[in-house]
Amino acid sequence: MQANDDILSLLEAQGAQLAKEIQRAVILQPGALGDCLLTLPLVKFMKETLDLGGVDVIGHTDYVGILPERTCVDGIRSIDSAQLHRLFIEPTKFDLADRDPLIHVFADYSWIISFLSEPNSDFEQNLIFTANCSHSAEVVSVALKPPTDRRQHVAEFYMEQFARQTALPLEQARLDEKDLLLKVTEGDRDRGVDLLEQAGIDVSKRLIVIHPGSGAPRKCWHLDNFLSVAKEWRAQDIEVLFLLGPAEVERLGSAEKMYLVGAAKCVAHLSLAQVVGLLSCADAFLGNDSGVTHLAAGIGLRTVALFGPTDPAVYRPLGPAVTVIQDTTSGFAEWASLGVQKLVLDSLGF
Repeated sequence: MQANDDILSLLEAQGAQLAKEIQRAVILQPGALGDCLLTLPLVKFMKETLDLGGVDVIGHTDYVGILPERTCVDGIRSIDSAQLHRLFIEPTKFDLADRDPLIHVFADYSWIISFLSEPNSDFEQNLIFTANCSHSAEVVSVALKPPTDRRQHVAEFYMEQFARQTALPLEQARLDEKDLLLKVTEGDRDRGVDLLEQAGIDVSKRLIVIHPGSGAPRKCWHLDNFLSVAKEWRAQDIEVLFLLGPAEVERLGSAEKMYLVGAAKCVAHLSLAQVVGLLSCADAFLGNDSGVTHLAAGIGLRTVALFGPTDPAVYRPLGPAVTVIQDTTSGFAEWASLGVQKLVLDSLGF
């Protein structure tokens, strides 16, 4: 009799585990790196409250490719391969053939969360229709930013929207800003050491990585400021490395690039996996309101984030060691500021 009870308990446990694994969710996130990283608290919230077997992300692989194995995201898929553009058509003109590839995109998911549409939009209606061609699924559309009169962090705003639309307890939809968003691997660190050695960095010294760019020029602290603090740190025998992304390589003129090379060593054209490796070997990071700054903060690196026109109450990076410095003057991107330079140097004093 005892043996039968044990077998029954085992079968029940296996059934419960199988039911959990079947309950999966997918998030449609078309944004850039910072947007993807600020979605991670929502992923964690969903897993904890819904007891999901996994959460996948459909997005731009250049940005979401680093998420599996380093974060709570289980899998990714390219947004370009998913044919989601078809869902923007007027619902009366939308139709699907039998075995349509679009149906199979959502066939494995019980929950579908979309950052591509507002509630009750054409996209949402077509998405609901598509998902329910194969099975019953819950579809939740999430607005990209809070109302202008509500200075709530956008990551918590995402969680709260999901909780309201799914009748989950609002008190659980609260942000822990000190959480690590990403965990670096030994492979990341090995990759970072190799990159530093190739760049001529003395890995025995303290290292500060500076990313002087952002997606919008108005969000970039004037380059003279970065040059000044870099020279000050180098005078203290601290290694400084300028990290340049595609936007900076394209935007900066030849003279500005020469100034950077004269102030410290530079690296450019790195993949995001290489950037993670580089940051995992640094002692501190300085950057604007950018995706790379969110990445540095998210791995737990000591980070100073510079904000000009954007509101840090809404968009500040998340992580256990983040300092935000905001300069609301019109000169943030226009000229050097000795006062803000001092704040930066004091914040990253060793």
